[in-house]
Amino acid sequence: MMPRVPCAPARAPNRRWTVVHTDPAQIRAFFAARAADWETRYPDDAPAYRAAVAELGLAEGQAVLDAGCGTGRALPFLRAAVGACGTVVGADLTPEMLAAAVRAGRGEHGALLLADCARLPLRDATLDAVFAAGLIGHLPDPRACLRELARVTRPGGRLALFHPIGRAALAARQGRELTPDDLRAKSSLGPLLASSGWTMTSYTDTDERFLAMASTKA
Repeated sequence: MMPRVPCAPARAPNRRWTVVHTDPAQIRAFFAARAADWETRYPDDAPAYRAAVAELGLAEGQAVLDAGCGTGRALPFLRAAVGACGTVVGADLTPEMLAAAVRAGRGEHGALLLADCARLPLRDATLDAVFAAGLIGHLPDPRACLRELARVTRPGGRLALFHPIGRAALAARQGRELTPDDLRAKSSLGPLLASSGWTMTSYTDTDERFLAMASTKA
């Protein structure tokens, strides 16, 4: 189980990340090619991340995972929410993304793990909450990953599936049609969460953001 640490900033100055699992290669290659300029691609997303983290309702001293943390944009806000006594972990499949997080100084806000979010090096019921920005659309097996996130989350824990723009705006940005069977559509995502150990508690999909909140059974 992840220990509660004394009231001091949780930093790992001599450790960048821990190698856990590297698969699938296609996802890793996709993000590796984009890691160097990821921050300049989307420079104005910080307020949306801050607001989404606030929706988790984290308390001081709690433990939270940023699943698919990328360059670690959410980590400062997660650290601020749980305080110096809390536990913040960022997990990502792509070494280049984690390297960018280190360069941006975000490794000082939590531990960084090179890990597949469908196979986490965490014990059962370790976390109070999981934050996942942009993760769901890049999973080869979304149900397996969501089950894994439920496994490491305590009863009554929360999940935030977030994107700084909504489904329609994202589809337009990517030059594709938004189809009825889209994974993040409420009619698809609700049953997927239910079959993975989660209960959807709220759903927001506007041009400004996508945010689906869920919880495990208390």
